[in-house]
Amino acid sequence: MRKNKDKLYIFGEVLFDCFPTGEDILGGAPFNVAWHLQAFGDQPTLISRVGKDNQGTRVLKAMKKWQMNTNALQVDDENPTGQVDIRIDAGEPRYDITAPSAYDFITSAQLPAPPAHGILYHGTLCLRNQVSRSTYEKISHDNKLKIFLDVNLRSPWWQKEEALAWLKKAHWVKMNLEELKLLGKNDTTRIEEQMAELQTTYELEQLIVTRGEQGTVIRTAAGDFHSLVPEKALKIVDTVGAGDAFSAVYIHGLRSGWSVAQSLQNAQKFASKVIGLRGATTADLYFYQEFMTSISS
Repeated sequence: MRKNKDKLYIFGEVLFDCFPTGEDILGGAPFNVAWHLQAFGDQPTLISRVGKDNQGTRVLKAMKKWQMNTNALQVDDENPTGQVDIRIDAGEPRYDITAPSAYDFITSAQLPAPPAHGILYHGTLCLRNQVSRSTYEKISHDNKLKIFLDVNLRSPWWQKEEALAWLKKAHWVKMNLEELKLLGKNDTTRIEEQMAELQTTYELEQLIVTRGEQGTVIRTAAGDFHSLVPEKALKIVDTVGAGDAFSAVYIHGLRSGWSVAQSLQNAQKFASKVIGLRGATTADLYFYQEFMTSISS
């Protein structure tokens, strides 16, 4: 199928993931997704904000070296570049998120041009502050944009009513099993029933629920279910960014005209590959070329 040439916009946080080992690695779900999509040739526009500090300079340099569009990356004179302290608890990452951060103050006044028709990706963390939230509302008001919402419920930075309001605007929504239970009405029912209720209520084209080693379940607007359990990864360094890797390939699939089953298979495959990295991304272009070759053969 012919590739969709609509533009791709990624809205949200850029930050540094700080690990117990002392490493600090550039990340943030929207940034990770944009980084992957750039490697896949999708040329996304990242709408974000960094501080006027050393970490902000590192972000800008990394994006330019990766040939990413920096026109919509704002610089904040007062607030620092975002940071998250990560600890690993029973194999799962736990996050201590700094506030306020520069990405809380993404302003529409500094956007070079409003997003036009295409796909708009965003998470929920970047909407915790009124300034960025207001900018997102102005951007998403254009009904020519189709929205991919990546639910990331990080306490204490979310409220159920607000999270559900974002679902009303979305076309595709991705969340994990715990988030499905938090946002659904009845967490005692089967996952298929919970997904059907949420998808029907908010008229979503697709609802994607990730379940770690148990794999991913997708429900389409037609009521069809697709599921896939990943093969056991040969190498696990950490699981930070696995969900972002999944989202990036899934969005690439939406633009490339893949079927739901093909998008699911390829997204799961890339997520399994990324957990072999420290952090969520890599500047090794061969890492991406190898993956793209593997799914095209």
